[in-house]
Amino acid sequence: MSAEIKGLNEECGVFGIWGHHEAPSVTYFGLHSLQHRGQEGAGICVTDGEKIDGHRNLGLLADVFKNGELDQLHGDGAIGHVRYATAGGKTLSNVQPMLFHFQDSSLALAHNGNLINARTLRRKLEREGAIFQSSSDTEVLAHLIQRGISDDFYDNLKAALCQVKGGFAYVLLTEDAMICALDPSGFRPLSIGKIGDAYVVASETCAFDVVGAEFVRDVEPGEMIVFDKDGMHIDHYRTDTQHAICSMEYVYFARPDSNIAGVNVHTARKRMGVSLAQEAPVEADMVIGVPDSSISAAIGYAEEAQLPYELGLIKNRYVARTFIQPSQELREQGVKMKLSAVSGVVKGKRVVMIDDSIVRGTTSKRIVKLLREAGAAEVHVRIASPPLKYPCFYGIDIQTRRELIAANYTVAEICEQIGADSLEYLSCDGLVEAIGRPFPAEKYGGITMAYFNGDYPTGLYDYEQEYLESLEESSLR
Repeated sequence: MSAEIKGLNEECGVFGIWGHHEAPSVTYFGLHSLQHRGQEGAGICVTDGEKIDGHRNLGLLADVFKNGELDQLHGDGAIGHVRYATAGGKTLSNVQPMLFHFQDSSLALAHNGNLINARTLRRKLEREGAIFQSSSDTEVLAHLIQRGISDDFYDNLKAALCQVKGGFAYVLLTEDAMICALDPSGFRPLSIGKIGDAYVVASETCAFDVVGAEFVRDVEPGEMIVFDKDGMHIDHYRTDTQHAICSMEYVYFARPDSNIAGVNVHTARKRMGVSLAQEAPVEADMVIGVPDSSISAAIGYAEEAQLPYELGLIKNRYVARTFIQPSQELREQGVKMKLSAVSGVVKGKRVVMIDDSIVRGTTSKRIVKLLREAGAAEVHVRIASPPLKYPCFYGIDIQTRRELIAANYTVAEICEQIGADSLEYLSCDGLVEAIGRPFPAEKYGGITMAYFNGDYPTGLYDYEQEYLESLEESSLR
């Protein structure tokens, strides 16, 4: 389901390339394949070895670079970013990559994730005289680097990376190097590839396929990797690390043709559907999936249940985004324009509707209504993940339990609210088994399941108090 309809969004996608004579163009195409990770702003910064230049703006990538701005960028190294805002507002100052000019050098910075101690660090930096140009948590790292006590940039970067907490996949650009770094828990995906002698980094491996890069390795938690004229240099800023890749990358965010931590996303989602069919069977005539992220799970469910998979819902890809509409009535009309139920397929049929998750419940209610209006005799909703009961603080825009219907109502109550004939979710064990435990030696196979069970792999820092308050508020309902 498109992010703007569902109401669940990931912060962004990052891409970088080093040592390629067409670095800006390659970055553009790499970002295009990551557009699903952020649609509010985009930008590219390049270096020619002497200076860093860039362009960024609000809007989709194609709109940001529609007037020939890409032709004005020249260099063999580039980083790019597509953004959805979880920290900071929808303003140009928050669009990345952020470019900072210092007395004797420059730095471009792109970030995927969310810092859970950004507010505390920002207050401290401002008391020390730092002047922030944006409200984004990304800018914090640049101030920490610049205030480092060493004469060596990389020492200061390491020290800064040790101060920031939460989920982060950083890609940085200096005049003579590209650097990437991953948080000590590895919440966000980040991979390295090669095009000939040029190195590529990206949030998802689907970007490698688009630009013709060959996968080399994933960036590991706590690593800081430098690319310069001498090649790739692997270093660590921390060694006390754990694997805790975000399970929602597999459930919802990543493209099905990406491999996250060595696990193909389509294959994992299909196994989720298989497990769901085993755990929650129902008498029905067909299975349909909510486009697009639920299609793989729907195929798996249909195969396991030995039911036909049908295109009962069609997505119109040429409709403006619904979340920008000024009224609820217009937003609901936007959903109808974006999704259509196929009456000739579902009329008179008992339908199993597969979706990847339920956030607030409003979208599920509208889709069930669409199917009933199209003549479906029964609508049985099956969700290919456990109930979303807890907020995420590592880069998803859900930071209170008030937003989550499963935190405040039972499954039976949710079923009644969305108007379905039945509702069942995949179990936590079923989800972990479907993903395939990419890191089998660790708890949950190295997968963060906090959104489903409340077991956060790190402290919550700035969010601790509001999280406790949301728990208390939820328990009172």
